[in-house]
Order: sequence, then structure tokens, then C-alpha cells
Amino acid sequence: MKIGIIGTGSIGATLAQKLAAAGHQVKVTNTRQPDELAQKAKELGGSPATLPEVVQDVDVVFVSIPLHAIPKLPTGLLRDLPPAVVVADTSNYYPQRDGKIDALENGQVESVWVAEQLGRPIIKAYNNILSQTLVVGGTAPGTPGRIAISVAGDNAQAKQRVAELISATGFDVVDAGSLAESWRQQPGTPAYCTDLTAPELTQALANAVPGKGPQVRDEIIAQLTQHGTPLTREDLLALNRSLGMGA
Repeated sequence: MKIGIIGTGSIGATLAQKLAAAGHQVKVTNTRQPDELAQKAKELGGSPATLPEVVQDVDVVFVSIPLHAIPKLPTGLLRDLPPAVVVADTSNYYPQRDGKIDALENGQVESVWVAEQLGRPIIKAYNNILSQTLVVGGTAPGTPGRIAISVAGDNAQAKQRVAELISATGFDVVDAGSLAESWRQQPGTPAYCTDLTAPELTQALANAVPGKGPQVRDEIIAQLTQHGTPLTREDLLALNRSLGMGA
């Protein structure tokens, strides 16, 4: 596929690298100067592009930037793309970073809000996996214990296209339902960054309790701020499982 990725942070960069390695044609863009972007793209195995260029002549666009930056994207950038182009959102709402957004504080589903900002339907994917897991956790299809990623959205064909890319990066896929149901994979839920197999992830999505995620999310952040050094992947998983899954 032809893929455009907006953002080269921990998730966007790893996606670009893995998808390019899997044989897909990848373009990336970020807010760096052109020479820095070109160097980053080369490191990832993709091509550098301006913001308008990265969404042109592609099959899938991944928006992989902090949630607070999404409304700052140019009006019409994604809204005016052909309907066949799949737009996937990897973002999460952290008010400590993004500032408080009234609609989300009042319970609107994060990716429903993102879709409103972008002016078009989207698919929610790659938001509930640790960046470290995305780097090292991928395995071949059929591998026992293969980690799964959930995908939510309202277009079955678009979800299937994203599912193919998820499998190419080394993970099983669980259909999490409609975009309105994507709250089940938001921060603080049992399905968020807990590295589960497909059957386990399916159960975790079902176990999510409305309104509980933000409380757990903030408790996890509070515990993280008490640590003077970054936690390892194993530490983060243990914390997410302990609080998010109630284990």
C-alpha cells in the first residue's frame, strides 16, 4: 500500500519503519526543518514529504501526533481527500499534556472528537500499545501468545485495510466495534497497553466500565510522576495491568 504518516514520534516513527520494511511505500512528515525531516525519513526507510504531500496519492494516512495538535492541522487537509483513503488515528487524550478539552472531560469519545476535528470518518488503531512493544513485540502470524491490537471504526473495509497493516507489523487484530465504542481502548481501560492475546483483548474490551478509564489514567500518571527515572516496558505493563485491569 501507499501510506502517509503525519508525525514521527515514538509510534509514528516505528510504524513507518515497520511498514517500509514490510514492503509498503511510506511517506512521512513532521514539524522539523526539511533537512532534518529528510534524514529522519531515510533512517525509517521512507520518503520525506510536506504536510500537503504526505496525504496525496496514498491508500492510508496515519495521524500520529499529540491529540492537542490535531485541531491545528490545516482545514480540509484530510476532509477533502477521496472517500476511499483510510484515515487512522493513533492519539490518546492526556489532559496533563494536551490541556483540558471540555468535550472529552464531559465524556465524549476521544476518536469521535478527533473525527469531528478532521471533518471525516476515521479508524482508531495503534493507540493502545506501548511504543516499546511496537518495536520489539511483533511476531509471525500463528505464534503462540501473539500480542493483539484492537481496531475500532464504522467502515468494515477501512478497518480491514488497517488490520492488514497491523498484521504486517507483527500483531493479531481484534475488531473493537464502532468508533463510538473506541472508548473501550482509551487510556485507563483494561485494553490499554496491557499486551494481551486476541482472546484476552476481546475480553478486556468487554470488561471496560464506562467512565472509569479517566480515573485510572490519572492514577497511573500520578504513580509515574513519582518515579525519578523512566520505567521499563515490563514496569509499565505491570502498572497498567494492576490498575487498568484491576489485577
